Amino acid sequence: MGEWKCKDCGFALKADMPPEECPSCKKKCEFVDVACYIPDCGKTGQDTRL
Repeated sequence: MGEWKCKDCGFALKADMPPEECPSCKKKCEFVDVACYIPDCGKTGQDTRL
């Protein structure tokens, strides 16, 4: 399961694949996978730098 963040409004969600329409801003947005697998991210599992 990935962690996705909307590039337009910043809405984040966990899903296998991002939706076609953002549930928050209701637009067709580009989603960025912000799941992190390196120790620099701490224990959150999400890269806050993205």
